[in-house]
Amino acid sequence: MTGRTIVLASEVPFPPSVEDFYLPSIVPWGGHDYWFTKITLLLWITVAMLIIFFLVAYRKPKLVPTKRQWLAESIYGFVRNNIAVDMIGKEGVRFAPYLTTLFCFIFVMNLWGIVPMAQISPNSHIAFPIILALISWVMFIYLGFKKHGIGYIKFALVPPAPWFILPILVPIEFFSNFIVRPFSLAIRLFANMFAGHMLLLVFTLGGFAMINANALLTPISILSWLMTIALTFLDFAVIALQAYVFTVLTASYIQGSLAESH
Repeated sequence: MTGRTIVLASEVPFPPSVEDFYLPSIVPWGGHDYWFTKITLLLWITVAMLIIFFLVAYRKPKLVPTKRQWLAESIYGFVRNNIAVDMIGKEGVRFAPYLTTLFCFIFVMNLWGIVPMAQISPNSHIAFPIILALISWVMFIYLGFKKHGIGYIKFALVPPAPWFILPILVPIEFFSNFIVRPFSLAIRLFANMFAGHMLLLVFTLGGFAMINANALLTPISILSWLMTIALTFLDFAVIALQAYVFTVLTASYIQGSLAESH
């Protein structure tokens, strides 16, 4: 019995580590050197799902919408009215398609973290949040130069303040507007998805590790799995919130680039 217990306990990779985020290839000849992992597959499925859903929902729009059309219109209307227009103003309507795409993409990518058999969000890899943050960063910088021309540099870096304080404020504004913004966007999304996945791993694998180590720990293992269920609901709230926050901050940065004054 002792030998069997040791073997079973050794099979449970506990405690989890950063290596759990570096998945092997899912192709038969794969390994860590190959790019087609479960993360890649989830990314492709996300893109395909969103494209197919909106194409099907709007293929034959009706005055009395179908359930799919109602859902698609509700998502778009929520982002347009509660994010784009609220943050940017009437001009925000033209950015609603991008912001809706951004919100839906991040939400579905995050959602994989609590979907059985997937159970990991691609956004728990820093590369994906960085790319999303860079896209938003390039957009608001481009819009700023398009709106203000070369004067956008002064607009973004020189706040309305006494001249003798400007040598201190200008570097702060540069660091805040052009470096911190994309960095904070990426790190916030990545850290929440990374931490959520790690917590679920700890409580799930911890339950198996304890029950394999000693049968007397079965009640604690069950408590650990119940905590996993509770954390899954909490993680869902974080998933939705992070998609919303990323989209709201992007809209806020766009509004700042289009504003008439600092």
